[in-house]
Amino acid sequence: MLPAMLQTALAMIAIVALRYLASSGLFALLTSRLRPGLYAGLGKQIRAEIGWSLLSATIYGLPAGIILWGWQEKGWTQIYTDPGEFPVWYLPLSLAIYLFAHDTWFYWTHRLMHVPRLFRLAHGVHHDSRPPTAWTAMSFHPLEAVTGAVAIPLLVFLVPVHLGILGLVLAIMTVMGVTNHMGWEMFPRSLVHSRLGGWLITASHHEKHHETYRCNYGLYFRFWDRLCGTDRGLSTRFALQPTQ
Repeated sequence: MLPAMLQTALAMIAIVALRYLASSGLFALLTSRLRPGLYAGLGKQIRAEIGWSLLSATIYGLPAGIILWGWQEKGWTQIYTDPGEFPVWYLPLSLAIYLFAHDTWFYWTHRLMHVPRLFRLAHGVHHDSRPPTAWTAMSFHPLEAVTGAVAIPLLVFLVPVHLGILGLVLAIMTVMGVTNHMGWEMFPRSLVHSRLGGWLITASHHEKHHETYRCNYGLYFRFWDRLCGTDRGLSTRFALQPTQ
């Protein structure tokens, strides 16, 4: 049992690492084409980001691999594969539940990481990326990586989710994690400054967090920032960049 579990865990670690390299690499390439020179002189920082991120990939992949093994071999978790097991309307509802729950976990653990002692111990690694780049998304101290690695694994034990919806959650998490850090706004201003955009987090919003630290803590939505008075709006840095 243990060798099989370990094998699955190692495979998942490799998958998470490759997902990071592929997604961050793709958006870094896109940045070099659309914003040439934006990462000029950041080679040392980017190498550090990749190193921390691959360590984080190990921490994220280990519990995910163990749970994947348990789901396949022991029936652990509430993951299901038959779309008819729940009503069709439950598919988008479960997506909303997972995103909101994950966003809630991220907001409060992220705020906790800004307590001075924890910031010096762990979260400062992430903020060493000045400015953030497409490679920054998973650049965490191991202690912070642990807080991020447990959210989705806990949810799959508590909330039923179709395997396809779970994959979509992970894809959204990956894309938003990278695009929120890459140093420019890929979404059109018509969306970012719309009523809908006022509730969604994009690079314009998260960049403000990296500029001033004590605001804009969310991952997907601005709900908790607005409710708790920590929303400080959008960065003005991108106003100087060419429009999309």
